[in-house]
Amino acid sequence: MARTFIACVHLAPWALTLVQRGHPGVPVAVLSEARKVVHVSPEAALAGVTVGMRETAALSRCPDLHAEVITAPAAQTAWNELLEELYARYADRVEGRTPGTAFLTLTAPAARELAVALHAPVGLGTSLEVAQLAALRAKPGEVKEAAGAGQAEAAFLALTPIGHLEVLGLTPAHLERLRFLGLRGLADLVKWSPAQREAFLGVDVGKALNRFLRGERTTAVARYVPGQMIEARLSVDAPVHEPGELDAALVEVLPGLWTELRGRTAAYLHVKAETALGALSATRKLKWPLDEEALQRLAALALTETDALSLGIDRLTVGFSGLAQPSRMVGLWAGLAELEVTKDVLGRFPDALVRVHWLDPFSYVTDAQYEWVDWLTGEVRATPMTPPRVMPTRAQRHDRAVQGVLAFFEAVSP
Repeated sequence: MARTFIACVHLAPWALTLVQRGHPGVPVAVLSEARKVVHVSPEAALAGVTVGMRETAALSRCPDLHAEVITAPAAQTAWNELLEELYARYADRVEGRTPGTAFLTLTAPAARELAVALHAPVGLGTSLEVAQLAALRAKPGEVKEAAGAGQAEAAFLALTPIGHLEVLGLTPAHLERLRFLGLRGLADLVKWSPAQREAFLGVDVGKALNRFLRGERTTAVARYVPGQMIEARLSVDAPVHEPGELDAALVEVLPGLWTELRGRTAAYLHVKAETALGALSATRKLKWPLDEEALQRLAALALTETDALSLGIDRLTVGFSGLAQPSRMVGLWAGLAELEVTKDVLGRFPDALVRVHWLDPFSYVTDAQYEWVDWLTGEVRATPMTPPRVMPTRAQRHDRAVQGVLAFFEAVSP
């Protein structure tokens, strides 16, 4: 099995990320309620827009600027939706207490897929702190791994710049004082004694930093509690005791829940049965694509395993959590003609791409169904994916022709 790491997805400042995703390729800025600039994109900063500037002054510096006010409730709602997406698609352990920074448990290939999907820097480590420090040093769409142990991790942490020490609890005032003293990174702070760090940074911050340097770190991600959930309930006149009655109840409940999904997929199915002696519940992991009949069988099986039928079900609740919109990959690259990706790839690696040439899709023999041919010339390419095809030699073809002639004359001879 692939090794699992703690991954940190860095999308801070979250409000700026939201505006950038809504207006790609445009210089953007986030405004406060007083119409002052709070965050700026790199494109806007190059045009002269700075934090604290009024909207009118920012627009005078950059006429193409898109400035927008992102309220706290709107940002929090969008952040919760992202956490639900991570929970549904990647892991059941997800943390995102601060909008813009999410932690989850992932394998290295899944982390690379997530970084490309969100076009965000992702850091991998054995603890939340190390993973976040790695994410701060990663580029958008790439993964920075700091998952080594002992000297490897120490060498990685030694290169941590001063500006990234806010992850360890240092305030901007602390960072300014450290820069004034000429310190460039964590490696310079390691040379101080624990008492010196506590005296200079304060007892609380100094002790937290000392614990981190001793190896006392957060090594577990909390299990995510899904917030977005759709449910359907059914109350019955008489308690349900028989499997047939349960199937009839599920047939009445599930269609409305299925309609509420609106084409989305769900990660978990939750069933809850309220009986005279209390409530019994069960949760089952789902796989896409979802099927209504299969969901009915799974819900009935989960309720049967709880022994709720023996007690009599007075009220039935069925719900879905971990909602996400399924995506389909329609091609290797989008906009192939515009991006000219194929030309670039073939220019650097002429033998990288092949096409499939269908011979007989309905044939029962693999080598008669298709063959792989060169992307440019169309000649048959011998690759590990090419179906094996045994070609007779010239001597074998000659012998086969002779045998055919002899068989013909033997058949017609008197």
